[in-house]
Amino acid sequence: MFAVDHVSHKFDDIIQHKIDQKTKPKGALGQLELLAKQVAQVQLSRDPKAKKLHITQPGLLVFAADHGIAQYGVSIAPSEVTSQMVANFVNGGAAVNVFCRQMGFNLEVIDAGILAPLGLDGITEHRLGNGTAAMHLAPAMSLEQVKQGFEAAHEVVERHVLSGCNLIALGEMGIGNTSSAAAIMAALLELDVTSCVGRGTGIDDKTLALKTALLNEALKLHRPKLTSPVHILAYLGGFEIVQMTGAILAAAEQKILVLIDGFISTAAALVAVRLHPAARDYLVFAHESEEQGHKLMLSHLGAQPILSLGLRLGEGTGAALALPIVQAAVNFYNEMASFEDAGVENVV
Repeated sequence: MFAVDHVSHKFDDIIQHKIDQKTKPKGALGQLELLAKQVAQVQLSRDPKAKKLHITQPGLLVFAADHGIAQYGVSIAPSEVTSQMVANFVNGGAAVNVFCRQMGFNLEVIDAGILAPLGLDGITEHRLGNGTAAMHLAPAMSLEQVKQGFEAAHEVVERHVLSGCNLIALGEMGIGNTSSAAAIMAALLELDVTSCVGRGTGIDDKTLALKTALLNEALKLHRPKLTSPVHILAYLGGFEIVQMTGAILAAAEQKILVLIDGFISTAAALVAVRLHPAARDYLVFAHESEEQGHKLMLSHLGAQPILSLGLRLGEGTGAALALPIVQAAVNFYNEMASFEDAGVENVV
């Protein structure tokens, strides 16, 4: 249902020349230069006549859902915390709210399938169910629910783009969702679960062993049916991961930047890129989290994250914090003088 094209490389030489002619040695702004080039490629693909880069009406989408496996002791927190944190988002009291206010993000909270509707203003209801089934006992969801999740995410992204948004960031909330992300990673990359599973919210060794065992059970149970990224989502995924995957593909289809947060949203990015490899062109990875498998997943995607702050909160907090760096790349590209402009001899 998504049509995703690679970015245009028609202007690559012009973009690189502009970066290299800024009043600095070539490459002296390091990763900012690579980021500026990527932003330019994306925005000139969308509008070849654009004179300057710009970030407008950035939107941070937090998708929330519950996981059946959480009832089996894979987290230090009960599933009810998901709903409590969603209410906290709506009331403006979470870390992501603080950072969105500081960075200028328009925050939208989407109920993708928490245990029960909260009935609060300020929540977009795109529920696929009352939490997924426990994936070590049954498929997490149906293929039809995956399709519905993609359609719901497409609607959200399209609405933001129509309002003038040209950068979407992704966050999530869902007790048990590191289990789902680790299972997806193991299935897609054909890795042993122990390379993918981590401590999530801070579980002890005993709980980590249980979590690993349950994920191995899930992979063993469903292995013959894990024949495509969509099937992997259906059997091992979470409602929020499905909708984040759809949001990535919808944003790439619209040729806008997608700022990926941590381990869970990177798992969604992994699925999205497997479905449409061209989607990778639009992804900016905000940070490397403390979750064990995240570094390996980033490496597989060829990603160089912007930040490394030891974060393991989720919510989109790392994505929110990375926005000023993206804006700095845009600003130096637009505003920094060239050697010719400044009358400085280019000796490099």
